[in-house]
Amino acid sequence: MSQDLSVSPASAAPAGRQRGARSRWRFVSIAVAAFVALAGVRAITGQPMLTSAGTIQATLAFAVPIGLAGLGGLWAERAGIINIGLEGMMVLGTWFGAYFAWSFESPWAGLLAGVLGGMAGGLIHAVATVTFGVDHIVSGVAINILAVGAMRYLSLLFFQGAPGGGAAQSPQLPEFPRIGLPFVADALAPARESGIFLVADTASLIVGTTTGMSVVTLLAILLAPLTFLVLWHTPFGLRLRSCGENPDAAESLGVPVYTYKFTAVVLSGGFAGMGGVFLAMVASSVYQEGQTGGRGYIGLAAMIFGNWRPGGLAMGAGLFGFTDALQVRGGGGAVHALLLLIAAALLVAAVLMLAAALRRTRGTSAFTATAGLCAVFAGGAAVAALGGAVAVTGGAAWWWAVTALGAAAAAAAALQTVRTWPEAAGSLPASALVAAPAGVVVLLWYLGTDSLPGQLVTYSPHIATLLVLALASQRLRPPANVGRQWRRGHA
Repeated sequence: MSQDLSVSPASAAPAGRQRGARSRWRFVSIAVAAFVALAGVRAITGQPMLTSAGTIQATLAFAVPIGLAGLGGLWAERAGIINIGLEGMMVLGTWFGAYFAWSFESPWAGLLAGVLGGMAGGLIHAVATVTFGVDHIVSGVAINILAVGAMRYLSLLFFQGAPGGGAAQSPQLPEFPRIGLPFVADALAPARESGIFLVADTASLIVGTTTGMSVVTLLAILLAPLTFLVLWHTPFGLRLRSCGENPDAAESLGVPVYTYKFTAVVLSGGFAGMGGVFLAMVASSVYQEGQTGGRGYIGLAAMIFGNWRPGGLAMGAGLFGFTDALQVRGGGGAVHALLLLIAAALLVAAVLMLAAALRRTRGTSAFTATAGLCAVFAGGAAVAALGGAVAVTGGAAWWWAVTALGAAAAAAAALQTVRTWPEAAGSLPASALVAAPAGVVVLLWYLGTDSLPGQLVTYSPHIATLLVLALASQRLRPPANVGRQWRRGHA
C-alpha cells in the first residue's frame, strides 16, 4: 500500500508563517545587536562620530540609492532575470530626472521622469533577455555602456550652453521638500550630549531619522516593507517568485511566465531609476556625469548579502552606506575604531561556527556545555582585549581585574575547545578557519595602531563589501532558476 507523503496547505501555511516570523525577528535582532555593539565601541573608543546624528543622516543619504538598486535587483532575480544593467538604469534615472525637473521646474516631474527612464532601460533588458534569449550578463553590460554614451550625447544637446550646465552636468535643479519633527532635536539634546552608553546613541539615532529628511528618502524606506508585503503576501508575488524558482511548474499551472518576467524587470529598472533621481536631486542638486559611482553594482552586493530578501538587503545597504558616510565625513579615527568591532565579529562568528560543528559531532548535551564555554571564550577574549586597551591608555585599576578574569575564562574555554577539536574539525566550514585568525590579526592591528592610512579609509566601503560577501557566501540561497534561459513550452 502506498503512503501519502504530501503536506496539506492547511498544515504547511502555519509552518511557513512561523519561518517568516523567525526570519523577521532575526533581522530585527541582528540590527539591534549591531547598533548596541556600535554604541559600545563608541563608548570605549571615544569616537562620537560613530553614532552621531550627522552620521545617521549621511548613512541614509548613501544607503538609499544602494538600497533602491538592490530592490531593483531583487525584483528581477526573484523572477529569474539577472539585472547587471542596474548601473545603466540608474544613469538613465539621473539624466531624465534632471532634465525634466529643470525643464518643468518641478522636482516631482523629475522623479516621475527618472523612474520612467529607468523603466525604459528595464524594458530593453526584458526584451533582450526574455523575448530574444540574450545572455543576461551580456545584455546588462551592454545597457551600462550604452547608457553612459547616450546620456553624454543628450547632455551635449540639451545642457551645454544652459546657465550652469555643460557637457557633463546639468543646471541647478529644484529640491524636494524636507520633513521632520523640529522639536525632537531640542528635546533630546541633553541625552545626546550626555555620552551615556546607549542613551546618547539612541537619542542621536532618533534625531538623525526625524530631522530634515527628504520625502524621497521616506518613500525609499517605505519601499522595502512594501516589497516584502507584495512579493511574500500576495498571489501576484507568489506567482512572480515561482517564475524564478520553477517556471515550468508555474507555466503548467497557468501562470503567464513571460508577462511576470517582463513586469519584474521593468519594475526593477524603475527602482534603479528612482535611485538615480535621488543621487541627482537629493544627494546633490545637479546631474553630473559618472554620478552613480558603481552604486548599481554595490546594490547587487547588498541584495546578495541580504539573501534575496528585503530585510537583509536593507541591512546590507545600511552597512555600505555607513562606511561610505564615515569616510566622506573624514572619520579616519571612527573607521579605525571599527577595527575593534570587526575583530569581535570575526571571533564570535568563528566561535559560533565551531559550536555548530561540535553540535553535529557530539550531540546536544555536549554541544550545550561546549557552546557555553565557547561563549565564555568569546566574551572573555573581548573583555580581555578591551580591558587591556583601556588600562594601557590610563584606565582605572579595576579594569586590570576585569582583564585578568576575562583571560582566565578564555584560557579555560580554550582548553575545552582544544579537547573537543579533533571530532569537530572534519565538519568545520572553511570560513571558520579564515575568520578566527583574521579576527586575531584585526584585533592586534587595532591595538597596535592609532589611525589608518587615508587611502584605506577611502576604500573602506569596498573592503566592507568584500568582507561581507566572503562571510555570507556559504548561506546564500538564490532563486533556483535565476540566470537561466527559459522558453515557453519546453517543460
